[in-house]
Amino acid sequence: MSARTEHARTLFAPLGRSYDRVGATLSFGQDPRWRRFLVTRLPADGGRVLDVATGTGLVAERLLARGFEVTVLDQSPEMLARARARLGARVELVDGSADALPFADGSFDHLTFTYLLRYVDDPPATLRELTRVVRPGGTIAMLEFGLPRGVWRPAWSLWVDVGLPLAGRLISPGWHEVGRFLGGSIREFHARYPETELVRLWREAGIGGVATRRLSLGGGLVVWGRRDGR
Repeated sequence: MSARTEHARTLFAPLGRSYDRVGATLSFGQDPRWRRFLVTRLPADGGRVLDVATGTGLVAERLLARGFEVTVLDQSPEMLARARARLGARVELVDGSADALPFADGSFDHLTFTYLLRYVDDPPATLRELTRVVRPGGTIAMLEFGLPRGVWRPAWSLWVDVGLPLAGRLISPGWHEVGRFLGGSIREFHARYPETELVRLWREAGIGGVATRRLSLGGGLVVWGRRDGR
């Protein structure tokens, strides 16, 4: 496990019990809305979905409600334990890494992932690995934090630079660390992969028809497309 990946695992491991409630609160209720929109990007035809970086299983729960057969994967045993408590025997749970998926080519009809690419060493290689396990024509969709533009950027910067660390300190030491880390992590990712570059990476990974949607004044970003081939 790389230093970047290990840091992500240790950062979020203690937060499982409070993750859903606090994450929704610190995003002013927007994170659940973004996850709902992510799930609607998949066709309503059922099928088998792999939910990567599932965390506590919030996206997987919505996929189940729409009639999909769901397998969830996360590198954090602590998060998977919370997902197991939420989802029970309704899903297959897999402890694994997004950059080395333990599945054969084309094993799934569709794939979702949330807040993942900022935490891997090689986002292009990880995208190729995610694409590998989806059948041709299947949908791949991701949710990531966005970087607001224009007049909304100063308000966003004030929140992530001052508000988040302060709010995190009031909640717990673990959330304080997340609050201190998040703003810089989001900025670094979007400096390396602005939206146009991110779309290019998706296309080079073998995903066609790539579309993006900025949500909540740009605070959330959903990207989706279809696995190339027949």
